[in-house]
Formats: sequence, C-alpha cells, structure tokens
Amino acid sequence: MAKRFAVYKGLQKPLVYRGFKGKFIYWGLGSLLAGLVLGALTVALINMWLGALVLIGSIVGGLFFTASKQKNGLHAKSRSRDIYIHQVNLKKINLYGRKTSI
Repeated sequence: MAKRFAVYKGLQKPLVYRGFKGKFIYWGLGSLLAGLVLGALTVALINMWLGALVLIGSIVGGLFFTASKQKNGLHAKSRSRDIYIHQVNLKKINLYGRKTSI
C-alpha cells in the first residue's frame, strides 16, 4: 500500500518574503537595486556623503512606495465611479416571438 503524505496547504497562496507578497517582492528588489545604482553613481560623480543620502533615501522611498502599492492588493483594479445609462429599445422585443405572415 502506498504511503500517504500530507498535502502542502499553501500551494494557492502567493509567495511571501518579509511582508512583501507576490509581484511586490520583485518591486522591492528593483527598488533596492535602483537605490544601489543611484547611490554608486552619486558617490562616483559628486560626493560620498550625498551618495550615501541618495542611496538610503531611494531605498527607503522605494520600499515605502512598494508597501503602499501592496495595500491595494496583488491585482489592483480601478473601479469607475461614473454612471452609465444604456439605451433600451423596447420596440424590437415584440418582433422576436412573432412569425410573419404572408
């Protein structure tokens, strides 16, 4: 008889790493890499202290931006607040059930 193993219950859940879920993990990694690149360029071209400020500011700002976007959910959908009025043509309803006579 075959062994039965417990099924992992988290298969349908998004990947979570340090509070970031799903696609926002990649957003966080992107903000870290962008902060490192911007900080390194600023250190090389302008000043070490300004580069350190740019590095820390861009990383912290990117992570806060990612966390604020994550509050909308993994599948952020925009919901329209407009009112749509569809024209109803009730004159043609009577034609559908009738047979035309010759």
